[in-house]
Amino acid sequence: MTDNVVLKRELKALLKVRKAIMLSHNYQRDEVQEAADVTGDSLALSQAAAMDAKSDVIVFCGVRFMAESAAILSPQKTVILPRMDAGCPMADMITPEDLIKEKEKRPGVPVVAYVNTSAAVKALSDICCTSANAAAVVNSLSSDRVYMIPDKNLSHFVSLSTKKKMEWWEGHCPTHERLKPSEVVKAKGDNPGAVFVCHPECSPEVIKLADHVCSTSGMYKFAKTTQAKTVIVGTEMGILYKLKKENPDKNFILPSKSLICPNMKLTTLEDVIESLKDMKNVVRVDDAVRVKAKEALDKMLRVPRDY
Repeated sequence: MTDNVVLKRELKALLKVRKAIMLSHNYQRDEVQEAADVTGDSLALSQAAAMDAKSDVIVFCGVRFMAESAAILSPQKTVILPRMDAGCPMADMITPEDLIKEKEKRPGVPVVAYVNTSAAVKALSDICCTSANAAAVVNSLSSDRVYMIPDKNLSHFVSLSTKKKMEWWEGHCPTHERLKPSEVVKAKGDNPGAVFVCHPECSPEVIKLADHVCSTSGMYKFAKTTQAKTVIVGTEMGILYKLKKENPDKNFILPSKSLICPNMKLTTLEDVIESLKDMKNVVRVDDAVRVKAKEALDKMLRVPRDY
């Protein structure tokens, strides 16, 4: 019996005892995704947990802003982040103080906050968005001007499909930013007939080379429907677990060895078990912040999903 089998058995027993649901982001380690009750992108996971009437505890295998979102949407539940040091460099690139200064420069201009932001930043924003619905959210606003935070690449991508005047914060995802156009060109050359799908957090130069640009949830749908037998994937390597599982007849290739997020790979099965045993690493959001952040998330959820 392998160590992972033993760990998963212990984990399942603990989840049952604690009346907990285990959520795993698409970028987590393979064995964490395999053990989870639900896998998906950050917002979809938080929504799934909020709708799960059977659980009292949410174990979020992801990074801090994701656990905060779960706490915002499920204040009556205990939210655990197995690794409290699992942060998001992009989310850390903008602080509430930064945003207050930017809002003062643009009175009356609505702020669209990517879900990859802290709860405190969401609370200062008008509406949230995901990578899947960002364009729909921006186009839903009545203002002809929009300020978007924190990802410059997602913002630029959205600006190509709206008539609104857009400005944005100069943040980025270090993992997606590392992918170079030359690496994509080489991967295409090495795999004739392959299609290239990438995340909108990639640079504009990489996006220009893509056959399709979408969120991680969109990539799963794209992989099932494309006629191509080889897909070059421009996002964090963790997505390969589910892509390969759902499409055993297709070949998935990473164009770069740099497509790995160290923060997303921090959480192990041992971490999840330890946090459940001791009910530690609980993530809480101050109620004043939570209420305002939830308003921004709720506004987004009322926008028709564009994917």
